[in-house]
Amino acid sequence: MAEHAVLSASSSHRCLNCIPSARLELEFENNSSSAAEEGTAAHALCEHKLKKALHMRSKRPVSDYNSDEMEESTDAYTEFVMEQFEAAKQDCKDPILLIEQRLDFSCYVPDGFGTGDCLIISDKRLHIIDFKYGMGVLVEAENNPQMKLYALCALEIYDRLYDIEEVSMTIFQPRRENVSTWTIPVSKLKEWAANNSNQKQKRPMTVRASI
Repeated sequence: MAEHAVLSASSSHRCLNCIPSARLELEFENNSSSAAEEGTAAHALCEHKLKKALHMRSKRPVSDYNSDEMEESTDAYTEFVMEQFEAAKQDCKDPILLIEQRLDFSCYVPDGFGTGDCLIISDKRLHIIDFKYGMGVLVEAENNPQMKLYALCALEIYDRLYDIEEVSMTIFQPRRENVSTWTIPVSKLKEWAANNSNQKQKRPMTVRASI
């Protein structure tokens, strides 16, 4: 199971601007809500199905939240990820696909880290895919601070191995029939990080990652 973020990238709108407001929100947040538990179960099933598709050993998770809808949603996610991986192979002989990758963005937000559901790294391109099982707010990839923080962290690690020129970020939100993808040059992404660096705060906080 993925570890919750000490400072969630999902709360990055507030993190980059107002740590006290996010800390206050935490006091009223129900970290064990059924929606959160259902989302965790869906993510675990996604991880299992991707590992099986990649011929990796994995034990199917058991959950009280399993349903036909969850099966269909996680199947669709797995199919989408594998399609993107196959597309990456057309332009790169040795792309890599990482599942549930811990990403440390504490260099941008104190004590901040999150978990990237899927990273596909290839020559010239990094693709980050984030699975959202929630039915509430429609999440868009364009200018999404969470995704941009994840991308910056991944670049710190993998830009030395691959000559990455652009980053694609996808929000896969099946219960809202939403697949949103946004691509940005690495130079523009780093420019965004530099422009926001003066907003970094010194005091850490704890915020649960959204699902």
